[in-house]
Amino acid sequence: MTIATAPTATAPAAAAHPPQASPWPVFWVASVAAFLVSLDSTMLYAAFGALRTGFPDASAAEMSWVLNAYTVVYAAMLIPAGGLSDAHGRKRVFMLGVTLFIAASAACGLAGSVGWLIAARVLQAVGAALLTPASLSIVLAAFPQSKRAVTVSLWGAVGGFAAAVGPSLGSFVIQTIGWPWAFFINLPIGALSLWFGASLLTESARSTQRARIDGVGMALLIVAVGALTLAIVESESPAWSRGQLAVVAATGAIALVSFVLWARKVRAPLIDLALFRHPTYSAVNAATLTFGIAFAMMFFAFFFYMNNVWHYSQALAGLAIAPGPLMVIPVAVVTGRLAGRYGHRPFLVGGALLFAATGLWFLLVPGTEPAYATRWLPGLILSGASVGLVMPSLSGAAVSKLPAAHYAVGSAVNQATRQIGSVIGVAITVVLLGHGALQRGDFDAVYQWHIALALLTALLCTLVNTRPAAAARS
Repeated sequence: MTIATAPTATAPAAAAHPPQASPWPVFWVASVAAFLVSLDSTMLYAAFGALRTGFPDASAAEMSWVLNAYTVVYAAMLIPAGGLSDAHGRKRVFMLGVTLFIAASAACGLAGSVGWLIAARVLQAVGAALLTPASLSIVLAAFPQSKRAVTVSLWGAVGGFAAAVGPSLGSFVIQTIGWPWAFFINLPIGALSLWFGASLLTESARSTQRARIDGVGMALLIVAVGALTLAIVESESPAWSRGQLAVVAATGAIALVSFVLWARKVRAPLIDLALFRHPTYSAVNAATLTFGIAFAMMFFAFFFYMNNVWHYSQALAGLAIAPGPLMVIPVAVVTGRLAGRYGHRPFLVGGALLFAATGLWFLLVPGTEPAYATRWLPGLILSGASVGLVMPSLSGAAVSKLPAAHYAVGSAVNQATRQIGSVIGVAITVVLLGHGALQRGDFDAVYQWHIALALLTALLCTLVNTRPAAAARS
């Protein structure tokens, strides 16, 4: 599928949304579905302990695939899905994705075994991958070019807020009505998105090109990410020998190299490597990977700490994390407005440094005795502000300098990179904290990783240049 030549999302906008029509109803319909995907992915951080209790015969490493099988497939499917939405109609692909996502959510909640649950999560990932880039393309087409920076930042903020609030909501739902409702909650929200989407969304013009999916590239990417993740997750497992893990890791590395070589020679690759010739795009995606790892580690580790060190109940832990997410959207909205004038770099670098300071706080300040207001809350506020600065800015910076024809695939690659970072972050956290009784000192390595990855993110973001030409000349 020649995704790189997908038609611009702004072309059909004039016909689909006349100047007098407000684009905000379209924005909220599309964003609610994207909110659902982000919410679901991080609610399972809170559900991890309950899932282990519900499936007592499964190890922590096995249960991690409830998260990681979803994320690996989602990451690989996001990229062709961006081109599919342009080729077959954004509304059509969006509605199909939402339908598949909520049907798979029902199957997850009804799962009677770990294998069934993982299989349903894979199906859920396909639906999520279809709706996510279609959602962003729908939003982009609804607004004029002058509003792109603000709109993309707000769309990213909705996803960032959902990803941040997911653990809080998940904790409450799981403790009060059980882990299946972490999935069943998607059904009414998804149904509303379908109901309003049917009447409010207008179909985009469809590409005249025949869409072809790079199945080989997709398979190589799934094998590469899946094998490397498996090698990390099982690194401390007695069920795997060092030799076996070395073979798994080598398989992942060979698949990754093969993926790059394949993308260089095939006519319509899964990822057009020409995108990475732009230094800002390359730097943003590298930063997205490192920040995605750190973000996943921070949120996943939070519940391990609250449950095992401070012995908070699941519901209390969920309430305790809530102030951080409340910071995300207001910070992101202000950042989006300012980024349109000054570029994304100062917010990315400053936010990444603030995220490093958050990791330093959690490394040095909280102890074994609960002292939430003085020892945890300040770090949580810092984390919310830093996520609001960085996460939506990465989405906006990734596409700000791309040609319009590369917008869909460019944004999809960036979202996929974030998901791959999440897979790695979960895998590392399971290795560090997925064993039996945890002590305060077990968390030091997590926060050291957090700090190092945040500083690396800041360093990479110094290479980002999205400042408007007019502002750069003044």
